[in-house]
Amino acid sequence: MSYVMELRELVGARPLIIPGAVVLIMNEKGELLLQHRTDGNWGLPGGQMELRESLEDTARREVKEETGLEMGKLELLDIFSGPDYFITFSNGDEVYSVTAVYVTHEPKGNIKIDYTESIDMQYFHLDELPDGVNEANRSFIESYLKNFCE
Repeated sequence: MSYVMELRELVGARPLIIPGAVVLIMNEKGELLLQHRTDGNWGLPGGQMELRESLEDTARREVKEETGLEMGKLELLDIFSGPDYFITFSNGDEVYSVTAVYVTHEPKGNIKIDYTESIDMQYFHLDELPDGVNEANRSFIESYLKNFCE
């Protein structure tokens, strides 16, 4: 059972502050890998921190679990937190997300989709993102465009 699930057993749906990490995975063509999630939305691979992990460890583990890819060098883009990153899930659970966003241009291996979490994985040109990318992920991508592409 994950750390967050153990907390949920104790506190119910009350708001929690949850650290996590996502990775903007860029290929050699400058395209961004997005995960088509089972809820129908598109987003960046990543997830919640577990006990005894660093944020970078979280990023590497989650990406490996969700995509099958190993990460080369990770560069910290930024940490995102605050009221703009408050989430109420469909089951009523509430979270204030604190997300470390990393960038890599060095994905290694072949994509292996975890179909318990994903429908598909695809690379997209940054100016042609699909519908269904949530606001938080869009803000991460916009920050990348501002900091790496200008």
